[in-house]
Amino acid sequence: MNGYLVLEDGYTIHGEFHGGDAQVGEVVFNTSHSGYEEMATDPSYHSQILVLTATQQGNYGIADKFWESKNIWIRGFICLEIQNSARDSGWLHRLRNANVPVLSGVDTRSLVLHLRGAGTQWGAVVRADSEAAAQDEARRLIRTAKQERTSKATADWTKAVSRKKVEDRRGHKTTGPRVAVLDFGSKENILRELELRCREIRIYPSDTKADEILNWQPDGILLTNGPGDPADVRDGIETVKQLIAYNAGCKKERDKKFIFGICMGHQVLGLALGGRTYRLKFGHRGSNHPIRDRLLNRVYVTSQNHGYNVDIESLPTGVDVTHVNLNDQTVAGIYHREWRCLSVQFHPESHPGPHESSLLFDYFTEQGCHGSRSN
Repeated sequence: MNGYLVLEDGYTIHGEFHGGDAQVGEVVFNTSHSGYEEMATDPSYHSQILVLTATQQGNYGIADKFWESKNIWIRGFICLEIQNSARDSGWLHRLRNANVPVLSGVDTRSLVLHLRGAGTQWGAVVRADSEAAAQDEARRLIRTAKQERTSKATADWTKAVSRKKVEDRRGHKTTGPRVAVLDFGSKENILRELELRCREIRIYPSDTKADEILNWQPDGILLTNGPGDPADVRDGIETVKQLIAYNAGCKKERDKKFIFGICMGHQVLGLALGGRTYRLKFGHRGSNHPIRDRLLNRVYVTSQNHGYNVDIESLPTGVDVTHVNLNDQTVAGIYHREWRCLSVQFHPESHPGPHESSLLFDYFTEQGCHGSRSN
């Protein structure tokens, strides 16, 4: 079946359509060589059409244990080749069952070069008999989606993917801390890393008030990843402002609740501290991004997935830039020592090779959550 991906600037590319309804979303690309299941089930990809630069997809099968959530969140899957044989077409079937349109046979090299030049933009995956028909259908879908995106009711994408009620989990370390998690669209592997190091975890919906979190008396608070524009996460920003104010008002260091943000959590923390965020031209998405960590004095190869960044010039006095992206020198981590908050613009729960960045979970649970109590 003929299928097309049409971008809002008119760029159109042809491929083989494998089923699912026509869908519209932000078109983004990821340079990882593996991880199609983890990416598609990551809530941070909500309302996005995913383009993979690796040539073969679905080629090593499927396994639910690697899923980052219970759902497939992407609005489209674009690739050069997808496994579709008598031996195995498991990943393609999963996408079809989730009604995700799949387009293969696409010149992904040309597509990615266009996105790097023109920037991230809206697009639509459609089945059509001709390019002209595809463009007409895509324009209609994109126009409707952009109108919905700007409405107040749908601007905050974290509310679409966050838990709707509080969830408790037991950790594996009986001497570990109690950690509250503010869920903006958490990857499951973040929670697995916490379970290894904590005795108890309580996960809260993204619009939870600060008082409710503090009343549980956690040792630390983790702000998770999530989708969309961080400036639209108004409830979350206000909650984190109140958590920071609580720490600033504590007379005793041991009473402060260490705050650790990851990806969206990092951006929300930056905004709550008084900084600004801006949209990157085409985002950082892949598993080969080098980071200099001035806090632990290391260099990591990290997994990243974000389209926005914290503006270094907007950060107030007292905020230290602890992590830097070595590709483009953008802010990749911040730390306010007095107010006990740290965040990073990458995924320490993902291990694309060396595992050093997972040490940040040790820093959070050992020195962050417990360190202040020993001062």
